[in-house]
Amino acid sequence: MTISKKRSPLRVAGLAIVWLIVAADIALLIWIFLTSLRDTKDIFARPFALPTSAELGNYANAWGEGGFGAAALSSVLLAVVSSIAAVAISAPAAYMLARRRTRTSNSITMLFAMGLGVPGQVLLVPLFVAMASVGLVDTYTGLNLIYIGLALPFTVYLLTGFFAGVPLVLEEAAAIDGASGVRAFVRVILPVARGGLITAFLLHFIGSWNETLFAIAFMQSDDKVTLPVALVNFVKMQQFNGLDWGTMFAGMCIILAPMVALFAWMGSRIIQGMTVGIGK
Repeated sequence: MTISKKRSPLRVAGLAIVWLIVAADIALLIWIFLTSLRDTKDIFARPFALPTSAELGNYANAWGEGGFGAAALSSVLLAVVSSIAAVAISAPAAYMLARRRTRTSNSITMLFAMGLGVPGQVLLVPLFVAMASVGLVDTYTGLNLIYIGLALPFTVYLLTGFFAGVPLVLEEAAAIDGASGVRAFVRVILPVARGGLITAFLLHFIGSWNETLFAIAFMQSDDKVTLPVALVNFVKMQQFNGLDWGTMFAGMCIILAPMVALFAWMGSRIIQGMTVGIGK
């Protein structure tokens, strides 16, 4: 029975489609990297050919003249700070919601889940007006606050599942040893739920790294833009002088490289963490 299911035509077709998509994605990434090593004239002459010589100057131009170097520092700062803050705020809230299974806590959990369905475009104008009124437009603090707020619904919902799976006997043992509730949470519960915390951090880091809408609206200084915005600005700057395609593809590689490395290193942990956390 099991063998027939494994060899069913539907399963084979599904696996074939999945591997086809994976192969297409890998081929696209390889093409972007190879194109970043070519000059504009060669790209237009032979779009899918291999580079005859490595134009490493494209990366130097992208990092310096293209503004991707300063943008990379901004992206790292925003992604790291907002991810740490979001997890630090969400963890205690998720823990209390997981442990206090009452009608009120269940309703609050559902409110966080409903927050996942609110599109960011709806919040753009109200947030801009609010941030402008307190002078937080074009500041790292303002954009960090927005990223943290947008991350809270999903992060709390994800971590609630992780904390629900932590055995209650661990807290009882800590209480017997004289540990307070806060100390038991910090010294016992957080280390046990470390996988969930890392997963939540990585997911928010990826989202902040790739976020474009709020970064374009709130960061108006050239020295504060993030990498996706730097790519948009580079294309706009080059459209009147003739786009330097090699430098543009080099900038795309600068944006993609950390994410590709992160998924190659921690991809299985991210998928496992999402499955365990949301499944509970």
